Amino acid sequence: ARRVARAVVAITMSSGLDAHLVAGRENGFAVDVPLQIAPGHTAALLGPNGAGKSTVVSLLSGLLPLDDGRIMLDDRALDDPAHNVFVPPEERGIGVVFQDYVLFPHLTVTENVAFGLRSRKVPRHEASDRAAQWLERVGLVGLGDRKPGDLSGGQAQRVALARALIAEPLLLLLDEPLAALDATTRVELRRTLDDHLEHFTGPRLLITHDPTEAFLLADQVHVMEGGVVTQVGTADDIRLRPRTPYIADLAGSNLVAGTASGGIVATPTHDLHVGDTHIAGPVLATIHPRAISIHRRQPEGSPRNTWETAITRIEHYGDRVRLQTGHPLELTAEITPNALDALALTEGSAVWVSIKATEINVAAG
Repeated sequence: ARRVARAVVAITMSSGLDAHLVAGRENGFAVDVPLQIAPGHTAALLGPNGAGKSTVVSLLSGLLPLDDGRIMLDDRALDDPAHNVFVPPEERGIGVVFQDYVLFPHLTVTENVAFGLRSRKVPRHEASDRAAQWLERVGLVGLGDRKPGDLSGGQAQRVALARALIAEPLLLLLDEPLAALDATTRVELRRTLDDHLEHFTGPRLLITHDPTEAFLLADQVHVMEGGVVTQVGTADDIRLRPRTPYIADLAGSNLVAGTASGGIVATPTHDLHVGDTHIAGPVLATIHPRAISIHRRQPEGSPRNTWETAITRIEHYGDRVRLQTGHPLELTAEITPNALDALALTEGSAVWVSIKATEINVAAG
């Protein structure tokens, strides 16, 4: 018999999603992805293209069968080759939101949202009423008679979300749900998605290559590299304590939440001067580690953001050194090994931080 490389995904828990996915591809690609998702919690599978994230989606949704292992959802076996069990996709109780929406172009928006209910023999009138209620929840009142081709990308993604949630799935699977949207629409829909995830009581798995999405939407982040899970933790665990160079790059940008007004972003512990003086309200400020300068004495010159702090952690990544700073803002800075030696820095060293206002990117949060 032909031997196939196997993908392994372990999800072990007493409720919610409990699975050990084992499958493979003919090209020899192998994946090993441990996950744990409790009911009412969101896990993110974060990694680059080619990491195996799509294989995980296909295995969980039933588009690919397991070679070995098992999938249990709320103590029901969905796929267990050892016991000859395989539940087809339409009977798994899994709602999937795909990156490219997969809406039926010949159906109206209402018919697309109601499709799952109609497939279960729910009467047309009842299915249409429930679809209209969901369209109202996702902010698409009045668009029920349109066809998908008449929608914007953000509107189409909302339809896909409503279609997944209307069936009251046991597991919500979100496959790059915001990747095809422009930046402004992505921020708006991320808020909508966050609101609906908060009210969904089952386990949720977010597949993404965007660390901002993972950090903002997930309770726990699972990072994949080359088919292997290299780190699991909260957003702060990943950002502050990266275990590989890839994760260090992935989590590189510091995200600071605050309220903007008149060119200042106020956070609970510190105010940042930013270059954008027009934006106002809740924002996310993004600061790249290389935009943060570290000094032994109070710096002179143009930077409008300077403060005294201490080095709490030093990590070496080849030709780069990552420094964690403490109060009033926990940030990650990046310098060279030569700069580390020249500054004679050790953990606990007192330093001054400086950041130019123009180096801080601000977007509505």
